[in-house]
Amino acid sequence: MPIQVLIVDDSAVMRQVMTEILGKHSDIQVMGAAPDPIFAMERMKVQWPDVVILDVEMPRMDGVSFLQKIMATRPVPVIICSTLAGRGTDVSYNALAAGAFAIVEKPKLGLKDFLKGSASDLVSIVRAASGARMDRMLAQPSTPNSPSPPEARPKLSADEMIPAPSASRTARMTERFVAIGCSTGGTQALELVLTALPRTSPGIVVVQHMPEQFTKGFAQRLNKLCQVEVKEAETGDRVLPGRAIIAQGGKHLLVERSGAQYRVEVKDGPLVSRHKPSVDVLFRSVAKSAGPNATGFIMTGMGDDGARGLREMHDAGSTTYAQDEASCVVFGMPKEAIKLGGVDHVVPLSRIPSLIEAIYARELHA
Repeated sequence: MPIQVLIVDDSAVMRQVMTEILGKHSDIQVMGAAPDPIFAMERMKVQWPDVVILDVEMPRMDGVSFLQKIMATRPVPVIICSTLAGRGTDVSYNALAAGAFAIVEKPKLGLKDFLKGSASDLVSIVRAASGARMDRMLAQPSTPNSPSPPEARPKLSADEMIPAPSASRTARMTERFVAIGCSTGGTQALELVLTALPRTSPGIVVVQHMPEQFTKGFAQRLNKLCQVEVKEAETGDRVLPGRAIIAQGGKHLLVERSGAQYRVEVKDGPLVSRHKPSVDVLFRSVAKSAGPNATGFIMTGMGDDGARGLREMHDAGSTTYAQDEASCVVFGMPKEAIKLGGVDHVVPLSRIPSLIEAIYARELHA
């Protein structure tokens, strides 16, 4: 059965172009295009969609109110496509917190060219959304989900930011830490993991796909909820027990060894694996600087960012884990890492906190 998509937008141009783009793919069918949520609700009484593409500013009912109504009635993946999406406003934050699967920033001008240039990415997001576990996304505390704004761009590798690791392995040291990569559904998963950890936990570095307007607030919110310190990354921050460092949105995060210590570096650069921050960049830097002194976790998310980097960590002597399909909102990133052979163990989300605690316990007795 084709993926049934409902487009809700007061722009006739938007509805037309989106219908044309999605209609070219046999596995996707636009079941309807409504100018506002009231018309959309009437259409949904006849047939419930698999995915909704939704604007925010519309007549008669705004998109966030309609999103909340959908999630309260019968949850379905909703992709927000709006000119408000990239501003970091309360409107866009509330849309994410209400359960939006992803956010796409819609330009005020050049809409047709933008959408046509980003057609393949939009199709990928719709396909990923159709397979999302909304029960997993909505069962967790309400924090922003990772937006995946499509852009017409080449897919670059971590080579753009950091050379590949050498064949020689780093010596094992006492101080060990954890590297985590995640995307769609990852904010909820991270909250579950980090709030379960005691202050006596190994240092943690995290790349969560999220725009720059959200990462600082996300880290501050988690810091209030967690026993461990949670902060947005700044160049020079030490990776310390009891501290979790969250990558800045719009910047890459790398780990460097400084004597017997590990510090992070925040660097600008191109999109890698179509993301910035990129999990591949973080994981490669960890493979080069830490090897067997690090443990890697790849968690829920669409796409394949982090799969190559986790394989490099594995080859450098790190122990590596992937979140299992049953507990993922989207199994894309873990699935690709498993396919590349970089995963030692596949585990449910609920086990990850105890596995991280065990790393610190082993360190104490090393």
